[in-house]
Amino acid sequence: MSTDLNGIFTQAELRARAVNRLTGTQGSHDSPLKAPAAFQVLHDLASSPSTAAAAMALLHELQVHQVEVDLQDEELRRGYAELESSLIRQVQLYDFAPFGYLTVDKGAVLRELNLTAARMLGYARDQLLGRNLDAFLAPQSAPALEAMLTRAYHGDSTAAGDLQLVAGRRTPRGVHAVASCDPDGQHILIALVELAE
Repeated sequence: MSTDLNGIFTQAELRARAVNRLTGTQGSHDSPLKAPAAFQVLHDLASSPSTAAAAMALLHELQVHQVEVDLQDEELRRGYAELESSLIRQVQLYDFAPFGYLTVDKGAVLRELNLTAARMLGYARDQLLGRNLDAFLAPQSAPALEAMLTRAYHGDSTAAGDLQLVAGRRTPRGVHAVASCDPDGQHILIALVELAE
């Protein structure tokens, strides 16, 4: 069926025309033509010398259409498998990156983070989600974080600074943080790199 026909006729009109063409009558488009009935119509048309050529042409068209549908299905499945593989790879790259990546909201609440960031903060990832990043910083780092997040939220692509992590440790550990606004405009993306001691 050409795309031009799709724009001209409604689905119901196309169905009625197809049934009419198959049966030579105005069939009801409310009840679907069942496969055995369709094969019977095709058989009846093929059995008559006056309609046999048309029936064979219709059968050929149906076979070509079925092959087209099968090829489209194969392409969709292949595309889905490629997307799934790509997504898995991107998740692996994110989770096992050598830097800590995290996403916070405007209040510095942790919304997403990779495994490296979870390790840097000293907890399992699921224990960190919903907690405030300030809770893992030395008190003197809180103003630096707030200033960096404000700059990032207002579009400063060089919002960066050094912070002191104290989560689960007696001795603070220095990290360099770089922040930018998430494309969604609601969150801040932060990358953490451990500073050499």
